[in-house]
Amino acid sequence: MNRSKYLGALAALALAAGGVTAQGLAAQGATAGLDATSAIDPIAPVHDIPSSVDSTLVNETKGSWFVELESEPASSGTDAETLTAERQDFRAAAKDAGVDYSVRRTFHTLFNGYSIDMDSAQLGRLQRTKGVKAIYPMTQVEIPENPAGAGNEPELATALGMTGADIAQNELGLTGAGVKVAIMDTGVDVDHPDLGGPGFPNSRVVTGYDLVGDDYDAGSSDPAKRVPHPDAVPDDCYGHGTHVAGIVGANAEGRAGGITGVAPGVTFGAYRVFGCEGSTDSDIMLAAMERALADDMDVLNMSIGSAYSWPSYPTATASDRLVDRGMVVVASIGNEGASGLYSAGAPGLGEKVIGVASFDNTHVTALSAVANPSGASVPYLPLGNVAAPPTEGTTDPMVDAGKVCPSVGIPLTADVAGKTALIARGSCTFEEKYATAAEAGATAVVIYNSSPGLFSGGGVVDRGIPGIGIPQAEGKALAAEIAAGTEVTLTWTDDEVSTPSPTGGLISSFSSYGLSPDLALKPDIGAPGGNINSTLPLEQGGHGVMSGTSMASPHVAGAVALLLEAHPRLRAWQVRDVLQNSADPADWSGAPGAGYLDNAHRQGAGMLDIPGAVQAGATVLPAKLTLGESDARTGTTTKWVTVRNTTRKTVTYTVSHAPALATYGDTFAPSFADAYADVSFSRESVTLRPGRSGTVGVTVTAPEATDADQLVYGGYVVVTADDGTAYSVPYAGYAGDYQAIDPITPVMSGDEVVADLPSVASLTACAELIELDCIDPQGTYDLVPDGATYTLGTVNGLPDVPYTLVHFQHQVEKLQVTVLDAATGRPVDRRGAYAVDLTGVERNASAGGFTAYAWDGSYTTLRGDTKSVRDGDYVLSLKALKAGGDSWNPDHWETWTSPTITIDRP
Repeated sequence: MNRSKYLGALAALALAAGGVTAQGLAAQGATAGLDATSAIDPIAPVHDIPSSVDSTLVNETKGSWFVELESEPASSGTDAETLTAERQDFRAAAKDAGVDYSVRRTFHTLFNGYSIDMDSAQLGRLQRTKGVKAIYPMTQVEIPENPAGAGNEPELATALGMTGADIAQNELGLTGAGVKVAIMDTGVDVDHPDLGGPGFPNSRVVTGYDLVGDDYDAGSSDPAKRVPHPDAVPDDCYGHGTHVAGIVGANAEGRAGGITGVAPGVTFGAYRVFGCEGSTDSDIMLAAMERALADDMDVLNMSIGSAYSWPSYPTATASDRLVDRGMVVVASIGNEGASGLYSAGAPGLGEKVIGVASFDNTHVTALSAVANPSGASVPYLPLGNVAAPPTEGTTDPMVDAGKVCPSVGIPLTADVAGKTALIARGSCTFEEKYATAAEAGATAVVIYNSSPGLFSGGGVVDRGIPGIGIPQAEGKALAAEIAAGTEVTLTWTDDEVSTPSPTGGLISSFSSYGLSPDLALKPDIGAPGGNINSTLPLEQGGHGVMSGTSMASPHVAGAVALLLEAHPRLRAWQVRDVLQNSADPADWSGAPGAGYLDNAHRQGAGMLDIPGAVQAGATVLPAKLTLGESDARTGTTTKWVTVRNTTRKTVTYTVSHAPALATYGDTFAPSFADAYADVSFSRESVTLRPGRSGTVGVTVTAPEATDADQLVYGGYVVVTADDGTAYSVPYAGYAGDYQAIDPITPVMSGDEVVADLPSVASLTACAELIELDCIDPQGTYDLVPDGATYTLGTVNGLPDVPYTLVHFQHQVEKLQVTVLDAATGRPVDRRGAYAVDLTGVERNASAGGFTAYAWDGSYTTLRGDTKSVRDGDYVLSLKALKAGGDSWNPDHWETWTSPTITIDRP
């Protein structure tokens, strides 16, 4: 029997501070419903791990939607006549049903249907409209954070070395020549010399399109800014897309001060989907995909996405269809690691997409200052786009201002007026710390890290004073000198230093977790993404540092170009398999060197290994194993992998197992466990002649766990050739009954109920009503647990209708809200009475997130008829089909019934 050792994340953190005994850890493990007699290893994490849950109420309601029609799109073979007829039929049926909507975009190539704006009160009638296959909420994608700053030494050497891109270029002679890579992003600086500039088109950026214009912002309160203004030139006024393009394939061409990317011989297509600030909508991403297909791109990199999605989301399924058409699609998996499990996003969740996780760079290239009077060098990175520090001169004397987070009751601990404020990282945003010190009169802000190493801090608004981030050790040394009464200053220099990162080669703290909500293994692979130096628009200094899975994805896209150059007959759907087989699983970021592999559902196959992929002498397929829920009776699953010898000699391959850490407990703040599966093989080795294949049975017995543990486990099947070359296949599964997770729950903060959701609420105040986008974090709904009376008109300019507020702690297969007669408890119509009927509902982003569904007094029957209720008393019955659930099984549905709602029209 496998006896699991459970590691509570918070307990391990406490142990690092020396305050918890091994017996205390065991007790904490028992409270989570785990085996209290299991041995507990006191591992002290040295890397950021999600901890406390922010349960502040946050409205996450959508007001725009994708409507998918019945037939497959044109890329899957449906003829134009059929698609045209379906669109005409839908619009006629929607008109007859009284659906009030406006069309945003029409799609037929990669998606058959529309994107529309529509009030959520009409979801029921829209779902029942003839010809509608599915409805998906339109996700707004925020523009990624700006770089930490310009002026750093323009080189990618350490990141290229992590993946072997330097070897592929210098020893294998690969550049990606002849491969066309599409960059869907904020545009590309077409004047940058590292990217073929000046001008568009140029020798490198050969095609592209600006789908939005500079002023576009999907989330703006100004309606004019929500209207795209396309342009032929996809230039970049923000920086993210230029940074991404540089990682893929910048080419310094021998110029001093230039950058060389992973594949410096590729040509680019640039597809701009963001303005100069704000956010974009998923339908614009889908439109850009269709343009990339029309332009015959070989590879598409999307360093953007919408978290908490399903693989069925339109941007994911459209990406799968691109792969079917011969384009390799690479996408960042997301930067939502702090929000816990199942946070990976579309399009990276696509079944055929290469979803990329982020590892921290081994080194950070930074500017440096000199601490006085000690003379110590202090490496730093600027905070966002704040005022750049000078390259000479000395700061005002420094004071230790503490942690500084007024929003959580942590004030400045020193008078910073006319001084340099030294501030500790943690508990709130960099912006809050910087702004607080600036408003109090500080002349510079120095934030030191909460863990070893440097960091890049975005999202900071310039307030006219320098702001920098420094390593933890240097920050504590400065604080100690100040505490000893020494007058401390910094002398600015123009010196640049390459500083080793203590988290180099480990999964980045921000990188999103899988699994996919259908339990598919995601992410697929990882690459350097933390602290990456690359190109920026010339107006921003030409080069700078950014962090994110956004930076990891282009490393993989560049690797794909090198692989396609080396093996031009490789098919698009084969590329991910080759990359995964050759990747290198990494140690757990919580205790590197302790012998634990990081979660397979966090790092996928591991770190990208480009020479290993190019020179691979075997394939092992499938290249990843999705095990799903453990078998209810035995907990055992058997899969088969096929090993193929692609060398010219006979090779013996040995099969073995490398387990990885599991996660368990709170979705939003998971704990870690060395809860390993038992894995056995039908044979321990296989000898194959050139070109021959052999199959091996892989039997996996899930670790023991209760349903309450919500244990996600994983590891690697390792196939080692007799020359020592190893090929691996990641696997992951869920131990127990996946449907034991309750998807709709109250909002909790510890053991305290913050808001009893689901609940019925009234909208009570709003500065400007734009489909509820103006709801602030404090909430402007009145919860009405005892019911209320509604006119279905307007009061004080606001809709006087009931809203059902729901907190989704997990994704939902299907959501239905049925209108019942309050007196009888039966549906108001024997043919069905649906106020809401949705499939593929995403989980909320935070422990306090909620989604509001309005009811306007109407309902739709199974026949598609739309009706309105008479004045009277009603209740709303909400039913959620759990992820992976069977609709015929009542145990797989979670239900909630509202208090009595009275409709009394004037």
